[in-house]
Amino acid sequence: MRRFAIALAAAGVISVAGAGVAFTETMDWGKYQAGDKRSGYTYAQPETRAMQDDEFENPGFLLMESATAMWSKPEGAAGKSCADCHGDVSSMKGVATRYPVFFKPSGKMMNIEQRINQCRTEQMKAEPWKWESDQLLGMTVLVKYQSEGLPMNVAIDGPAAPFYEKGKAFYYERRGQLDLACSNCHEDHSGQNLRANILSQGMPNGFPTYRLKWQKVGSLHRRFKGCNDQVRAEPYKPGSDEYVDLELFVSHRANGLPVETPSVRN
Repeated sequence: MRRFAIALAAAGVISVAGAGVAFTETMDWGKYQAGDKRSGYTYAQPETRAMQDDEFENPGFLLMESATAMWSKPEGAAGKSCADCHGDVSSMKGVATRYPVFFKPSGKMMNIEQRINQCRTEQMKAEPWKWESDQLLGMTVLVKYQSEGLPMNVAIDGPAAPFYEKGKAFYYERRGQLDLACSNCHEDHSGQNLRANILSQGMPNGFPTYRLKWQKVGSLHRRFKGCNDQVRAEPYKPGSDEYVDLELFVSHRANGLPVETPSVRN
């Protein structure tokens, strides 16, 4: 705890409160809790949770509306749309609960953003969308929303096993000038205050999320990059093998929690 506090003080954080917000520890969170796992929803302020719960107030739904129109729009040299292969977008129900998955042609793990772009380049013969573009974020939100409320169920056996171990090693490795690991915040000090925010368990079941700090929807890999920046470590590029493996680890860690996309977070 002392080492953690000193590192945070060096980063300009005034203090880390020991108790956190008491009501988050005593409430029955229902579907937002699975055993000792808790969604980031349970660490958010009431106003933030209310924004997520209201489809008219949740900004993520605006992005999803534009993606709904794109679902049936032919693009690329093949003149195909997503609907030509998959039918109605409701066919994506359950897909988000199991990603990232092992992709045999590449011999690596693939997340949903990469799968969308793989469909564009291979099936539609269209240009891939840029990471963090409204198009890729919107389509990812749309696909994940079809699994809203279903429990995460990411597999780590078979060919996924070595990539899970790489993601696990990343999660527990201290890095950067502050010499901190992901686990220092999200395991050792979850529920405690970091400045005005409460540290969550770092569960990814709501991503892509509308983050109030960003004032827009952002990907999980953007959040990874932000965490690396905050501990003064050299970040990897979104979509890198390192971040996809880390996504596999944290997604499996969230198994049992519901898909919440599009969520709203602080």
